[in-house]
Amino acid sequence: MHDILAVFALCVVVLFMKMLAISCYQGFYRISRMTFKNGEDAGLVGRQPSPEELPQVRRAAQAWANDLENIPLFFVLGGLCLVFNPPALLTSGLMVLFTGARVMHTVTYLARWQPWRTVAYAIAMVCLLGLAALVTMGAIRHL
Repeated sequence: MHDILAVFALCVVVLFMKMLAISCYQGFYRISRMTFKNGEDAGLVGRQPSPEELPQVRRAAQAWANDLENIPLFFVLGGLCLVFNPPALLTSGLMVLFTGARVMHTVTYLARWQPWRTVAYAIAMVCLLGLAALVTMGAIRHL
């Protein structure tokens, strides 16, 4: 279980850094273009607020929203896996593959690369289903 815990912890950190990178990406475009939708932000740099977000910022916000639909499920399922001591190699593999797929999803989302974005999304979903199956089998074993 200690090996799985270490893998899970590293995956959580990578996913955190990926989400932080999306925030930095948004900030980069806002600052480099000096375009801010919020009045207080625009006023700070002596500009008028923009009526709309920049397209890059909107796109990054969509990627962020997609993360919020998927990554918390990984946190819960991964944490539950740790409780039931599942097969280490399979569990670690699913966790690492999920993390890689979510990173690729963000990259392909921001770059507008289809069908690769959908492929990355599907791989991550299969990983979540695999983790859910491991949790289910562990729970049934402990009934």
